[in-house]
Amino acid sequence: MVQSINTKVDLVIDATSHAGMTDYGKIMIGDKGFEFFNNRDARKFIQIPWEEVDYVIASVMFKGKWIPRYAIQSKRNGTYTFSSKEQKKVLRAIREYVDPNRMVQSLSFFDIIKRGLKSTFTKK
Repeated sequence: MVQSINTKVDLVIDATSHAGMTDYGKIMIGDKGFEFFNNRDARKFIQIPWEEVDYVIASVMFKGKWIPRYAIQSKRNGTYTFSSKEQKKVLRAIREYVDPNRMVQSLSFFDIIKRGLKSTFTKK
């Protein structure tokens, strides 16, 4: 069994990890870090201490009415994408430990298209 890095747990919620193949499990947010534990395989887990979190990126749609998924970008190990039943509750719990300036929205579909068109027509 995997040892948790948290000593105090604030939130435990059902979630899905989109790292590689889709894995179903639970997210645990506590005083030491963010953790994801797989329901079926105990060896598949993700533990990110709060000191390692660089950005929390939320995909916001319909003017904040719906957040389909969010990602945690770590300083060394890349980006991990998750979705859960109550995303706003998870992001509020994360905000207690991560600087709110480090929590950003991802680019929308039209922002990506606009950047692509702008880069094609600008001179280098």
